[in-house]
Amino acid sequence: MSADVPLELRRSLVVSIGRNAAWVALDGESVPRLAQLRRMRGPRFMPVPGDVAFVRVLEDGSTVVERLDARRSSLTRRTSAGREKTIAANVDTLAVVAALDNPPFRPVVVDTLVAFTELERIEAVVVLTKPDLVSTDVAERRSRLYASLGYRTVTADPKHGDGIEGLRAVLTGRTALLCGVSGVGKSSIFRALGGQGSVGELSRAGTGRQTTTSARLCRIGDGFLIDSPGVAEFGLGAISALELARAFVEMVPLAPHCRFTDCTHLHEPGCAIREAIGTGIAEDRYASYCQILHAPSPHVIVD
Repeated sequence: MSADVPLELRRSLVVSIGRNAAWVALDGESVPRLAQLRRMRGPRFMPVPGDVAFVRVLEDGSTVVERLDARRSSLTRRTSAGREKTIAANVDTLAVVAALDNPPFRPVVVDTLVAFTELERIEAVVVLTKPDLVSTDVAERRSRLYASLGYRTVTADPKHGDGIEGLRAVLTGRTALLCGVSGVGKSSIFRALGGQGSVGELSRAGTGRQTTTSARLCRIGDGFLIDSPGVAEFGLGAISALELARAFVEMVPLAPHCRFTDCTHLHEPGCAIREAIGTGIAEDRYASYCQILHAPSPHVIVD
């Protein structure tokens, strides 16, 4: 604990937030507890998932957040109005969970989240679930694509335990957020890794309720994995073709060879990226690039 932190304060990790309260996991505890946010001066008191908070546990057992530690890093997303919103802190990894089927695999969802990690300069881990619902060839093709781009990729079947230890090894020591659309098996993966079940929901008003939507924390080695409703929306906002192409790693070495320096890679003649579709660039990845670029404010809703 820092020298300037009173001894009666306890260090904790913010898992999820509301307007007036937060779910926090105290050091030495894995189950988050509800903590009220003390009104304090200053522009940066409002916590986000991943923040280190120092809390006071009162005689009646209630908990109050007294102060936040300085952030090592912040994850931000741009709103449709062009403003930045901080969605998480001190995170170095995004674990992107996608089912190979049921719900159908949507490349643009995975590619939006992976592009987000490139823009934020953090690591992406692609977790493919439900391999029993597709052929071995399909599962291997999906996995091989993202692995070939340099992303750690794990195919996991938490119901049978397949791939879980491999995923644990990848996430050990990382500070990660778990992301994925509804029905892809996030909860099963979280439990298989040793995470606690639902502990409660934070309403927009900040009150805690014991319901199925939850703030959840799983400690993995010296790191942690957060599955939180507080980071439910991801969007790249209004993004230029130049910025987006830099977030698609396979396009980076090809873009300088386009005929035009301001090439959008959509229709211009002499586009090195379009010429590489089907060889150096997968058709699904190029389709995702076009879809994201045509939607100025895309959002991927994860829960």
